[in-house]
Amino acid sequence: MRNPTVVFPQPRQVVVEDRPVPKPGPGELLIRTTRTLISTGTELTVLSGEFPPDSAWSRYGRFPMTPGYNNVGVVEALGQGVDASWTGRRAAAYGAHARYVTSPAAETRRLERDELPDEEAVFFTIAEIVMNGVRRGGVTWGEAAVVYGLGLLGQMAVRFCQLAGARPVIGVDVAESRLALLPRAPGVAGVNPKTQEPKTRILELTRGRGADVVFELTGNADLIPAEFAGLRRQGRFVLLSSPRKASTFDFHDLCNAPSYTIIGAHNNSHPPVETPGSPWTQLRHAELFFNLAASGEIRVRELITHRAAFHQAPELYQMLLKDRGQAMGVVLDWTAG
Repeated sequence: MRNPTVVFPQPRQVVVEDRPVPKPGPGELLIRTTRTLISTGTELTVLSGEFPPDSAWSRYGRFPMTPGYNNVGVVEALGQGVDASWTGRRAAAYGAHARYVTSPAAETRRLERDELPDEEAVFFTIAEIVMNGVRRGGVTWGEAAVVYGLGLLGQMAVRFCQLAGARPVIGVDVAESRLALLPRAPGVAGVNPKTQEPKTRILELTRGRGADVVFELTGNADLIPAEFAGLRRQGRFVLLSSPRKASTFDFHDLCNAPSYTIIGAHNNSHPPVETPGSPWTQLRHAELFFNLAASGEIRVRELITHRAAFHQAPELYQMLLKDRGQAMGVVLDWTAG
């Protein structure tokens, strides 16, 4: 196959098509993919088609479509005007699930040759999203942070909050398998709402003070109002998920009266360019993630639950549609076949 590519022809259908190898245009790189990471949140929401047709989700859910935005590989060719030093470099890009992708050189992340294994480096997009959310949430040392929803983004949020110095960091999820993946470290605790009221446990762990900051990562709009329960007065609520529908929300009781700050944290809120006052672009966050993962300060290998060759993608997506709760990091290997 010249360029096997994962395609969603229509909702709930996945195929691998043989497509032409793209040619890099001016300022672009041609990357031969080694690993991609399936987004079990965004991609599955789009694939399922379960979102309001007039919502922001509709711009993603146009079929047929080529999914994917976590891509790591090696630069094979350069477009006009690209620095020759890119040739043969390891690179991370917002590329689709395909053996060959193009990416603007200015938006591509460089990877040192032996810095980090590809299957770990491919988590860079998830890391960027979460690092931006933690930074926008203003998490600082000694604060109590609560993360609702321990999927891949939630697991990373717990880890980055801990690294930022938050104590305690409390992860909340109804799946014991996800709670079991929390770091076994001082100051990290898990709560299962099926067996314990989250607010009660949050108050116990914070000596009655409540959480300074809460992160929403369930993506379930119906759960959002209850997630304010353990938040202290004048605390911060960070919406880091992408809920699929509207939420009924009492702005008096859940914002005005307790004077909460509600913060949106979409990946697109990164600054477009690095400035002295706002230096943390996506590329800077990726660079920091690669360094932290290479040093072992952030561990992502333990979050990989599935590894498969690219041609198994249709079966993997169908499995995830039935029960995404059994999966965390799902990595596709593009080096074989």
